[in-house]
Amino acid sequence: MAEFRIAQDLIASENDKRAAALKADYEALGANLARRGVDIEAVTRKVAEFFVAVPSWGVGTGGTRFARFPGTGEPRGIFDKLDDCAAINQLTQATPNVSLHIPWDKADARELKAKGDALGLGFDAMNSNTFSDAPGQAHSYKYGSLSHTDAATRAQAVEHNLECIEIGRAIGSKALTVWVGDGSNFPGQSHFTKAFERYLASMADIYKALPDDWKLFSEHKMYEPAFYSTIVQDWGTNYLIAQTLGPKAYCLVDLGHHAPNTNIEMIVARLIQFGKLGGFHFNDSKYGDDDLDAGAIDPYRLFLVFNELVDAEQRGVNDFNPAHMIDQSHNVTDPIESLINSANEIRRAYAQALIVDRKALDGYQQDNDALMASETLKRAYRADVEPILAEARRRASGAIDPIAVYRASGYRKKVAAERPVSVAGGGGII
Repeated sequence: MAEFRIAQDLIASENDKRAAALKADYEALGANLARRGVDIEAVTRKVAEFFVAVPSWGVGTGGTRFARFPGTGEPRGIFDKLDDCAAINQLTQATPNVSLHIPWDKADARELKAKGDALGLGFDAMNSNTFSDAPGQAHSYKYGSLSHTDAATRAQAVEHNLECIEIGRAIGSKALTVWVGDGSNFPGQSHFTKAFERYLASMADIYKALPDDWKLFSEHKMYEPAFYSTIVQDWGTNYLIAQTLGPKAYCLVDLGHHAPNTNIEMIVARLIQFGKLGGFHFNDSKYGDDDLDAGAIDPYRLFLVFNELVDAEQRGVNDFNPAHMIDQSHNVTDPIESLINSANEIRRAYAQALIVDRKALDGYQQDNDALMASETLKRAYRADVEPILAEARRRASGAIDPIAVYRASGYRKKVAAERPVSVAGGGGII
């Protein structure tokens, strides 16, 4: 029996209050979808099988470049983080896996595995950190890590990634995500070609240590913390990296790592087409890499991304199995509530994409009927699929209204009584 800190009978009693309304709404939506030729049960089953990983660092309060304002009940370390992640999955039944970040989450691998098993949690992709200095490390990453001009610094960064692989192997992970802040802040500061050559050589060393059944995800980012140039600045460079390294290397798409108004769904389509879409870090943004809750600013863009994913799924694209993970920083909300909300919004976009009339869409595309093609997508996007999401949660013993149950449980107040008050630190997201 999993060690849940929210009573299951509370979830059941709260669901009982909402069961009749959900039944009526679900039946009404089912009748509406049936007129379109869509089987609501088939969609609900697909939604119930769709999972997204939560980031260990996401359950703590983030910050800005200027200050951090801790919330109550901040997790003291990885084991508190896992408790919080378990609460999210208990209520949503959508987030059974956690993505760890080393060295922040470094602990005895046997204890990590035991804690995850006790909570009914697995482990998603490992994340290395060579974009900031860990206490006591010999060489600083101030001027880069995997692309640094100094060979010893590059070797240190490679060794850290190899350590992440070993920890991941012990706890059941099957992937390593590598994001670096390497780049430059002034023209002339860095030789573009030589820096990229050093990065590729370092990544090749990491790739060689990758187990046969693992994937290596590289992540592109237009700017930050280097503002003039970054070593992996866009999806084209990311694709070159994956192609150069080999068949176990893939591109990770973070929705916030692009210039405003970039056509991210087309990038997704291109990477699918050429077999190099590794997965996603889901979040949202208004100006740049804002790390807002998924769907908070542009839910239609999230839907359009899933439209491409469902299209590939239904076309039977070979070896199509992208990883899905949330990556957010919560500054003014309860992190657990934000992660619950994002998990549901991601499932919502998936459900909406599943009800797109693909036969009609294909016909309009063939006829160059731009208006009706667009309206076909909008018709699916406008559909209120909340009854499907709620029913999928209910059937899996989750909460019909997870945030309401979370608040009713008093979880935040309980953990705040156990965990010391965090002291406000300096800037930075962690």
